Amino acid sequence: MPNSIYLRTKRAKKKSCSTMRASKPSQASQQSHHQTTLEFATFSDCLIQVITEDSLLAAQMDDLERVMDLLSLKEQHARTLLIHYRWDVDKVFAVFVDKGEEWLFKEAGVMMEEHNDLSLGHSSSEDVRCDICMEDIPAYGTATMDCGHCFCNKCEHFITCFFSLPQSRILSKDLIAKLSIDISWTEHFIVKINEGQSRRIRCMAHKCNTICDEGKIRNLVCTRNPDLAKKFDRFLLESYIDDNKRVKWCPSVPQCGNAIRVENDKYCEVECACGMQFCFSCSSEAHSPCSCLMWKLWMGKCQKESETVNWITAHTKSCPKCHKAVEKNGGCNLVRCVCGQRFCWLCGAATGAEGHICARYTKDKEKNLECARVYLWRFMHYHSCYKVHTASLEVEVHLKEKLKMKISELETGEPASQDLSWVEKGIYTLFRSRRILSYSYPFAYYMFGHDLFQNEMTKEKREIKQNLFEDQQQQIEAYVEKLSMVLEEPFKVYAKDEFAETRMKVICLSKVVDNLCRALYEYIENDLLGPLQQAIHIIAPYKSTGEEKASKLA
Repeated sequence: MPNSIYLRTKRAKKKSCSTMRASKPSQASQQSHHQTTLEFATFSDCLIQVITEDSLLAAQMDDLERVMDLLSLKEQHARTLLIHYRWDVDKVFAVFVDKGEEWLFKEAGVMMEEHNDLSLGHSSSEDVRCDICMEDIPAYGTATMDCGHCFCNKCEHFITCFFSLPQSRILSKDLIAKLSIDISWTEHFIVKINEGQSRRIRCMAHKCNTICDEGKIRNLVCTRNPDLAKKFDRFLLESYIDDNKRVKWCPSVPQCGNAIRVENDKYCEVECACGMQFCFSCSSEAHSPCSCLMWKLWMGKCQKESETVNWITAHTKSCPKCHKAVEKNGGCNLVRCVCGQRFCWLCGAATGAEGHICARYTKDKEKNLECARVYLWRFMHYHSCYKVHTASLEVEVHLKEKLKMKISELETGEPASQDLSWVEKGIYTLFRSRRILSYSYPFAYYMFGHDLFQNEMTKEKREIKQNLFEDQQQQIEAYVEKLSMVLEEPFKVYAKDEFAETRMKVICLSKVVDNLCRALYEYIENDLLGPLQQAIHIIAPYKSTGEEKASKLA
């Protein structure tokens, strides 16, 4: 199993893909799943695990056995319960305690009452009445589900009877076969699997919510289409990831096929074994100090506006009412926005249906034009700063490679230069703080704008908080640039005293940057996001120690 690295975060302040290919597990693999190991890291407040294709069955069986042992259930019934409750074992137990066993099973579609399977209790010569085609058929050709409903496994009586009717002459045999597609267990299961409903296939009987026996589904479908039966098993296996709020596929490109399971806290940034760092809550790239909603809005805005910002500036003007960009499609300078507001194309002022004369220059025109352009220029400012630091982060990847080479060369040199942990600490601090700076600009764009928090702060309070935020932001920016310059120095060829001086600079700058980043996060959590009343935004907290190395469970 591959080595795994994870980024563990502290529990956030509470204010409120790839496809894994796995066929049906063999009986031997099910019996030996305890021998499969999961790579994991245990912390005081958070548990982060990587689930590979090989360990998926073991991870699923851990939860299944907990429910099976406590409630004395078969594996299929435990799986049905957990799929219904999105693999939340604690919720299953809580519902069991609060509302009782009967309500728990009924809500999930689990039928515990024993019913005789007619196909097993009758000889082949005895007939059983199918409740759909209303024909007497041999018992071995039927199946009875946990709810007691018994239907044909493969109903051919309907087609035979239909062809005997006069109106059947106008229909082809293929069309009649399509019309009869849901009148047998086998056809019912095939349709549901192809529709992607493999995880919870209900009984065919009218108003029956019982979930069908997965073993019988597998056997009946396998006789008709073995590949579809494997697809059914894969869906059941991958349900542990697709329907589980504690597990997410790694969004790496190309796909690594791993999944990450997080206990207790979904507001964290994790690192997969493949090296991909992402936000566990929204599965996008790690984006703190932005909240998930801020990042989603920012990415949509960048994709929509950054490529057309120059065109918008040259060819549109903002509506004085709704501030949307309006393009003039005619010669008349009296235009109307989609919101219904009429305004003058020359000066941008709101007008009536008959327009107005605006040949005279007034300060009001200047004010209106400024109001119309301020939204666009504001976005351009924050987007430019965001792109500058993102570009610096990409360039500094080459610096990281150079420093690795320097470290390897210095480690083979004099004993006095063997302790080079300060270089690794410095480059990590540089990368971490540069990324924080980059994402702090989208955060500021929404935090101090009017898109999300217009009614949360007065104008005066917003200005005060924005000034404090930008002061801290500028301090981080200044020290990050100093740290970057010092790390770029050719200290490999420095004399002993100069080398020691560079070492102290990197250590001190790394500590200062770390403290400033921590202070910025505390200010965001306690003074900006904490007092919000109408909206809840939770971010992954700052962690200065970096990625935690996961240990391997023996």
